[in-house]
Amino acid sequence: MFAQERLDTILNILNKEGKVVVKDLSSKFKVTEDCIRKDLKNLENQNLIKRTYGGAVPIRESAHNEKIENRININVESKKIIAQKAFNLINENETIFLDISTTNILLADMLAKSNKKITVITNMIDIVKTFSINNNIKVVCTGGTFSNELDGFTGSMTIENILKYRVNKAFIGSCGVNIFDKSITTFDVEDGNTKKSIINIGNHVYLVMENKKFYFDGVYNFANLFNINTIITENTPDESILEVLKETNTKIL
Repeated sequence: MFAQERLDTILNILNKEGKVVVKDLSSKFKVTEDCIRKDLKNLENQNLIKRTYGGAVPIRESAHNEKIENRININVESKKIIAQKAFNLINENETIFLDISTTNILLADMLAKSNKKITVITNMIDIVKTFSINNNIKVVCTGGTFSNELDGFTGSMTIENILKYRVNKAFIGSCGVNIFDKSITTFDVEDGNTKKSIINIGNHVYLVMENKKFYFDGVYNFANLFNINTIITENTPDESILEVLKETNTKIL
């Protein structure tokens, strides 16, 4: 095996398992431990991994906690692709939930401009406003404690109202997904607990997120991949990610 092939294989193992051990890699590739250490140093110099005592882990980034108004114009083209995929899944006379998410704002706009007759439940103010131009869509706002940062309602009163409903499809936003521990994260505890309640009322739960969020982490774990039926992204993620999603029986669109 050539050196570059070995480096590629090490990265694949890292992406799948979340860590590598020098001793194990030495045995796998039938090379010395010093050779593996040089490989890991090479990958670290390329900013692809972080070396640890006896091995290495992949580099993950912490997502930045920004207001909705600052996030709405970021990665718009990717979000439009995701929103269009979600739009195509929504059928006549269904009841859906649109969670606090900049991608869901775009989805709401597509629905508002369509002829689909559906019921939308949401805890996001911008989504409620978007449907003011469409008489075919019945809109239910959860109410509760309003958050300026999130542009929506979260907390115990909101959760109590959400749990009174059952929806055909729920579309959830997230700050990041960690495929190693299967966690789905956000920044705000109240937002996370509210998202958890939305997951509980959905017959089918969709996570709407850009591909890059597989490599980002928020600070509050509100769910795991076993709670999600389908992840909608702008394009197909790496094979190592797809393998993990197979383990959790999570579809990808």
